[in-house]
Amino acid sequence: MDKLVSKIVALGVPGLVLLVAISATGLAGAAAITAALAAIGPAGILGGVATLILAALISQGLSEWGFDAIFSAVVKELYAKGESKESILQKIEKYKISKSLKRKLREDLEKL
Repeated sequence: MDKLVSKIVALGVPGLVLLVAISATGLAGAAAITAALAAIGPAGILGGVATLILAALISQGLSEWGFDAIFSAVVKELYAKGESKESILQKIEKYKISKSLKRKLREDLEKL
């Protein structure tokens, strides 16, 4: 059991996602893994694998830079791609984030 837990910890967030999906299937063995991967992804098993890879990249980015930096980079990229400040402000208000982070994003947008 300890070896299994250590391998799951090494996988990080994707490992936890897969573990939860496997336990939700009610199956055992290879059938559980297959069903879990198919349930996670938008296009069957391959989509499940892609979803786990995407989860790994996102969790790595969040742990390395934090939410603030990633949200600020998204706002800057939206502006760089030609969106108006008003449309970006509307998106910021719709985000389910803290008031202080919304304020910081508005300040970042004003500086652009």
